[in-house]
Amino acid sequence: MIKRVIIMVAVFFLVISSVSAADDNMIKLNVNNNTFDVKLEKNPAADELFKKLQEGNITVNAKDYGGFEKVGNLGFNLPSNDEDVMASPGDLMLYQSNQLSLFYNDHTWDYTKLGEIQNVSSDKLKNILSTGDAT
Repeated sequence: MIKRVIIMVAVFFLVISSVSAADDNMIKLNVNNNTFDVKLEKNPAADELFKKLQEGNITVNAKDYGGFEKVGNLGFNLPSNDEDVMASPGDLMLYQSNQLSLFYNDHTWDYTKLGEIQNVSSDKLKNILSTGDAT
């Protein structure tokens, strides 16, 4: 059985989709027609995000911030357990319980890690994410 879940993050087209029941912690992320596998963390925030995605699409208007991430408001809160962590290219983080951050450069701050893009180089992510805002 395959379930479909979607997140969109604005101006680039970020779509999270295609979750199989056999692997609940994997989702697909589409950024401007580039599809990436995202492995979700095993924590309450990632679990709640997964549940929200099963209810339907989530659209987030994301802006570039600091030359290292795209960040936008989810429109709802997720449980957070923020820690001072080093975010790396491909990390999907929760910031202040209600903002989604997708990293294309390293940065250290207080985040709750939601997941990580798998099997893609940091150079490719930088090329895709480093210019413009995102949808």
